[in-house]
Amino acid sequence: MRLSQAWIVARHDLAMFRQKQGILIGLIAFPFGVGLGFPALVEVILSRSSTDATAWLPIYLQAFSFWFVIGSASLPTTIAAYSIVGEKISKSLEPLLSTPTTDGEILVGKGLAVFLPTLAGVWGGSTLFQLLIDLETRSVFGHLYYPNGMMIALLFLLVPLVILLAIEASVIISSHVTDIRSAQQYASIIVLPLILVYVASEVVLNLDLTTVLYMAAAFLAAVLALYAVTLRTFHREEILTRWK
Repeated sequence: MRLSQAWIVARHDLAMFRQKQGILIGLIAFPFGVGLGFPALVEVILSRSSTDATAWLPIYLQAFSFWFVIGSASLPTTIAAYSIVGEKISKSLEPLLSTPTTDGEILVGKGLAVFLPTLAGVWGGSTLFQLLIDLETRSVFGHLYYPNGMMIALLFLLVPLVILLAIEASVIISSHVTDIRSAQQYASIIVLPLILVYVASEVVLNLDLTTVLYMAAAFLAAVLALYAVTLRTFHREEILTRWK
């Protein structure tokens, strides 16, 4: 594995993404929309509540923060689809697959090109979210609510693992379809279980540090398992001969 070759692939893809306004808008709109929208909702709820908010507000904040995990699963599917299927459509994938760069170096490079901007967008939006929530709730709790253990584990363990899993799923799917929309639709299935977790956190699930750590362990196992499948699925010879 030559990391220098992988970084060349990543730089190529990052340059391509900068020319796609839809990708850039998605990377900014979703995480920063969550970062602004939910604090605004909390402000409205607090202004209309006549009960002690310390009893119920943490439940809402934990559920709202989980939207950054959902974004971590949805954003890579769009970018990764352009990374493989989009390049095939634009006739720029074949020259890359014909170089001495190994399959592993191509996968790592393309993965980095999706992972880094997605992580930056999610972390940026979450930073805004935490700052605004702290401004609104300091008088309620008597201290800064963020950062806390649950949010740290969510952002530095769960979010990166979810991004990696979404990338791997997108690579596998993109290697078997020939249009961007199909790749995005199939890969978006990974978001569904996270939506269910969010709904459960509003009703029955206690989304605390322990729960996040258990989820991170499960996603780590899934990432490792799917990586082996990705290596077996992504073969340049099949892509070059099948996508004609």
